[in-house]
Amino acid sequence: MTRFAERFMEKGREEGVKKGIRQGEAQMLLRQLSLRFGNLPEGAREQVESADADTLLRWSERILTASTLDAVFR
Repeated sequence: MTRFAERFMEKGREEGVKKGIRQGEAQMLLRQLSLRFGNLPEGAREQVESADADTLLRWSERILTASTLDAVFR
């Protein structure tokens, strides 16, 4: 295998791992939100599923003190 192919494959693996981690974070946040606030509106689910890693982290911190779902997403 050429060096180029190895680098290409490694980059693909790294991107796959990052995507998997982000999806796991989103699923965990959705579970926490559901446990805290009950059934979530579809829009909230879509927001979480499309959020980047930094936003998911910010929301996962806010859930600890937010009294409403809207306060988490502010």
